[in-house]
Amino acid sequence: MNEVQNHLEITREEIRETHGRIAPLVRRTPVISVNGAEFGLKLNPLLLKLELLQHTGSFKARGAITNLLLRNIPKTGVVAASGGNHGVAVAFAAKKFNVAARVYVPTVASKTKIERIRSYGAELVVGGESYADAYAASQEWGSRSGAMAIHAYDQRETLLGQGTVGLELEEQAPELDTFIVAVGGGGLIGGIAAWYQGKIRIVGVEPDKAPTLTRALEAGQPVDAEAGGIAADSLAPRRVGEMMFPIAQKYVERILLVTDDEIQCAQKLLWKELRVAAEPGGAAAFAALASNKYRPGKGERVGVLVCGGNTDAVDFTK
Repeated sequence: MNEVQNHLEITREEIRETHGRIAPLVRRTPVISVNGAEFGLKLNPLLLKLELLQHTGSFKARGAITNLLLRNIPKTGVVAASGGNHGVAVAFAAKKFNVAARVYVPTVASKTKIERIRSYGAELVVGGESYADAYAASQEWGSRSGAMAIHAYDQRETLLGQGTVGLELEEQAPELDTFIVAVGGGGLIGGIAAWYQGKIRIVGVEPDKAPTLTRALEAGQPVDAEAGGIAADSLAPRRVGEMMFPIAQKYVERILLVTDDEIQCAQKLLWKELRVAAEPGGAAAFAALASNKYRPGKGERVGVLVCGGNTDAVDFTK
């Protein structure tokens, strides 16, 4: 069996086993039901899975913890490259397991995420303009030091960990027809799609300034894409992962592109109506609904993943 076939066949049983291993270490994040009319949508109910309430403020904790549980960690510890959230998650998991960690982030990483990485005790290196720059630096360090690399999205254990979001959601909302998920490198949507395996409609959402999966599907393989926009610290890795791509080809129905303005409007709506403070990448999936880029059919039962909340956009001093 070749590598692509092997990774396409991430099974529900494997994800279930992974969930059993990591469940004591992660939060079972809530699903809330709201009337879409509150957001100007003809949709009732609308379900939101609030994964921004996960440890470290994003779904990334699931994949990071899975890597440390299922892989053999060398004495030199672990190394990761990240736009921010994965780095926070790796630092958190490494502290929990008493493992040394070095995290590389680009200069576009937000101050909030940089501070959180440092707060967990990881060694932090900030440099380069993009995630790709940070990743190259982390690879060089891993080769020299022997530290184990924990990839943000193109690692089997990462996909298994992120797939547990789908398992939880199916238990919490078995009636769903459609689930809308933001896409960066694709570990999240790849894991979720591997769990559902076509049982429901999976719709991906990308910033129009970072259309990584869109370009890959057009080309028939992962290719470089633009890597900018307001969500560049979480949804702009330049290209999607090799491991998730065949899963997306088989199980992701479509990809929608949203603008920076639409993402910001979605952030403001979530805060205004729910007092949910989502970062740009965390609000991207909701932006597809709020902007009418995704139009549900009559009676369609829709869920949206709010996947990250590492933002300092809300000022509590007033």
